[in-house]
Amino acid sequence: MKELEKQLKALANARRLSILRNLKQKELLSVSALAGLLHLSIRSTSRHLGVLRAAGIVHSEQRDLLVFYFLPADLPPIAKFILEQL
Repeated sequence: MKELEKQLKALANARRLSILRNLKQKELLSVSALAGLLHLSIRSTSRHLGVLRAAGIVHSEQRDLLVFYFLPADLPPIAKFILEQL
């Protein structure tokens, strides 16, 4: 139940939903690319991505100095449902 609560809280934010919509369309994006698309600072974008990652909704991969984010194949069911609505 606690995991579901964490996921719902992560999804209850317009900026984080925008991140998910962008990842759904482009599949793999760096923090700086997402920040540019959302017109947010890299710091703010990183914070939102951290919440999504902690909830298991996005995964990350480091390549050299850049961190890229993507939607995992094993997306939680509630996140999968929300993503279908975006």
